[in-house]
Amino acid sequence: MKRKKTIDAGPVVPSEILEQAKRSLESDKLPRRAKCTVCGADCAPLGNDEEKLCWVCRRLKISAWRDSDQQMPAQE
Repeated sequence: MKRKKTIDAGPVVPSEILEQAKRSLESDKLPRRAKCTVCGADCAPLGNDEEKLCWVCRRLKISAWRDSDQQMPAQE
């Protein structure tokens, strides 16, 4: 069997709408994350911006604070 010829009707969506959709997608992109000052991984999205730590380094820092707080009374 032969395939019937189809008539090319042109684009279904007007080009103005396509361009507008492309521009709106570009503005929806997430900003690039900063790098961790310790290990170079992507920074955690929460917390202080001036700290610039990834979630692993942040947890290590918190753990180190807890350990030092527990050792302080023993030194006195």
